[in-house]
Amino acid sequence: MRFELDEILINEILFYMENQDGDFVFDISEKKITKGAANDLSSNERFVPLPEWKPQDGYRLMEKFTAELKNPAARVELSDALNKNKGVFRSFKNALEQYPEIEKLWFRFKQKKMKDVVFAWYNSLRAEWGLEPVGIEPEDNSSLVLEDFILREGKDSDFENAAALHALCIEEREDKNLSGLLEEANPFTFPGDLCIIAENANGDFCGYICAVKDSLSHLRICQLEVQNEYRGIGLGKTLLAKFLEKAQGLNANITIDLPNEAEFFSRALHLENFKPFLQRYVLK
Repeated sequence: MRFELDEILINEILFYMENQDGDFVFDISEKKITKGAANDLSSNERFVPLPEWKPQDGYRLMEKFTAELKNPAARVELSDALNKNKGVFRSFKNALEQYPEIEKLWFRFKQKKMKDVVFAWYNSLRAEWGLEPVGIEPEDNSSLVLEDFILREGKDSDFENAAALHALCIEEREDKNLSGLLEEANPFTFPGDLCIIAENANGDFCGYICAVKDSLSHLRICQLEVQNEYRGIGLGKTLLAKFLEKAQGLNANITIDLPNEAEFFSRALHLENFKPFLQRYVLK
């Protein structure tokens, strides 16, 4: 007796893996899930236990997601929820609800990891049947950003939102002296000569990138800033990609000054074929 996995069956297995109201087994003959322990049923060749999934597995998954999360504010809140003595799962859920975009990333992350468990279980059965293992396509969460945000050209009417976000970003900088140097090198300019705005489905201002032409052959990115709650989900990279798409045909060199605190973004620049041009050293 054999069966093939499909999306409907996978989702059904995932649902019962988290169901703590009893033991469930998979009926290979009927290709469905039924209640009861496999060793209590008449034919163990027909009934097999579902993939094992315990509360501690769910907890470890939450820990892994939180540790890998790039959004600092959300990571702190989720860590606090995990450190509670009781009601951890509820606290984690409540913390996620404060960050809708990160909550979506969590659901995708959780589903992907649990699907991996299902495929490992299924491949162990295939090994017993003398069949080759099957794989699962990796999921790309980057499309989530493009699906849930509207990218458009910036307008004068966006100035107030952009200025407020810029002020918050300045306030976040730990070294206030160097912050002044950064402002001198890249004074706030909006909307400049080329500007892209990111809004969510509700029309909320989520981030922006803007640049000015220092000359016919030089386009300088002045600001690339994202609201705190939308960081760590790829929105900055998406804004950059859209900006570069709009900049095609200008026949200009594009430069961006990357503060030391934002060194992590250098990878996104390299992926877009930016090359280091100079390094600026500061002595207090």
